[in-house]
Amino acid sequence: MARSTGGPFAFLRATRPGAARAAARAGYLDPCLPLFARPLKRVAETGFARVSGQYRGQMFDVQVVPDSLNLRKLPCLWLLVTLVERLPVAGTFDVMLRATGAETFSNFGNLPDQIAVPVGFPEGCTIRTDAEGAVPSAAVIGRYMSELDAARLKEVVVAEAGVRVVWLAEEADRGRYLLFRDAEMGGIALQPAVLRPLMDGLCGLWADVMAEAGPREWVTG
Repeated sequence: MARSTGGPFAFLRATRPGAARAAARAGYLDPCLPLFARPLKRVAETGFARVSGQYRGQMFDVQVVPDSLNLRKLPCLWLLVTLVERLPVAGTFDVMLRATGAETFSNFGNLPDQIAVPVGFPEGCTIRTDAEGAVPSAAVIGRYMSELDAARLKEVVVAEAGVRVVWLAEEADRGRYLLFRDAEMGGIALQPAVLRPLMDGLCGLWADVMAEAGPREWVTG
C-alpha cells in the first residue's frame, strides 16, 4: 500500500508559506522602529504593519498599502508617510503623479477643483484642491518635490491635518506575476535609509508651509 501524503505533515507544508508571509508583512517596518520615539506598532487588515511615533519631535504615521486593482500595471506596495501636525491652511492641496482613478489609498478623486500644474513640476502631475484660490505657492511644493525621485513619488498632500507623501516601496516581480499571477510583496523589510529621507523631507515641507501660511492664512498670490 502506498504511503499517504496527507495528514498533519501536509498541513504543515501548506501553512508554512502562509505563516512566513504573515510574519514578513507584520514585520515589514520593524527595521525602522528605532527611528521613532515611543513607536506604536499595529497590524492592519492587509496584514502589513502600521507604525506611529515621534520623529524629530513631531508625530508621524506610516502605513503600507498593497495595490493590485490597476490591471494595466504591476501590483505595487505604497508607503504612506504622514506628518500628523496641524497646519493653519484653508483646505487640501493634493498633487498626484500618474493618476489612474484607481488610487484607493487617496481622497484625491473627491476633491472638486482641478488646477493648472505650475512650471517645473514633474511630468504627469495632476493637482486637485477643495480651496481653489487659497493654495500654497508653487515654490514651496516644487522645492520639496524636486528633492525626490519622481519615478517613485506618487502623491504629495498638504492639509489642515498635516502633510503626506505616498511613495512606491515595491512592485511585484514582473515574471512571476505574468506567468503565475503571483503578486506577493513585502518579503524584504523596509530599511531606515528609505524612510528617513521621506520623514526629513516632510519635516521641511511642514515648516515651509507653516512659515508661508502665517498665523492663520495661506499666501494667495
